[in-house]
Amino acid sequence: MTLYAWPKQAAFGRVVPKSKIYEHAAVSAALKERFVQQVEQINWAYKLAPETVNLPATPPVTEIHVIRLGLKGASLDHEVLKAIDRAIPFPLIFELVQGGRIKLVAAYKRPAQKPKSDADSSPWVVGAYFETDWQPEGSPRQPLPVALDMAGLYEQLLSPLVLGKVAIATDDASARAPKICDSAVAVYTAATPTEQPERLTLEQRIELAEAIASQQKQVERIKTRLGREKQFNKRVALNAELRDAKQELQRLIEQQAAT
Repeated sequence: MTLYAWPKQAAFGRVVPKSKIYEHAAVSAALKERFVQQVEQINWAYKLAPETVNLPATPPVTEIHVIRLGLKGASLDHEVLKAIDRAIPFPLIFELVQGGRIKLVAAYKRPAQKPKSDADSSPWVVGAYFETDWQPEGSPRQPLPVALDMAGLYEQLLSPLVLGKVAIATDDASARAPKICDSAVAVYTAATPTEQPERLTLEQRIELAEAIASQQKQVERIKTRLGREKQFNKRVALNAELRDAKQELQRLIEQQAAT
């Protein structure tokens, strides 16, 4: 996946002290320790807003911010990202940088509905995180995708990450299904001229990607149980359960490819 060439006029370039994240995200002592162990620096790198990208704001997306994290090692706990997402009240795109490599990570972040109780008062709902593979930090970057408004830009930025997640699940499944192409390329199945692929919303694509990942884990859990089981009759039952789980995974993958 190609990186984005963030507009120069959108450069923000402010280092954010970890203490500021702790203050605004109610970070536990254990999570603070993960920040210390895993994060070298937090840089508020770019502010994509109407005045910097010349796109009108929308109610759910007024601005999009790019947060660049310098890492001490190759791994990063997603709870660290979630704390930053809770602390900064805008949709975020993360660039993780470590050892001359870079990857993009983001979760779909939307304003919460009216809370049902005082205990459920978070103004944002943060979904699962999607990420690219590591690539050289000097890899070519492409211009921002074309969009009509800030919400459209946010969808265009997130969609490749979601498709990338599905591609990983597809490859792991070892099933006969259409391959998911690079995120910049649309995916189509063979169809007659009168057929039109169903267009899913961003939320629906994310739900489908998460369902594929969850089903893949279910397949692996059954395989593990099957490998430990010695009794013949139980192995027969587990083999049937594994077959059904693989068929459901195949169905989900084909559903994604068809869109």
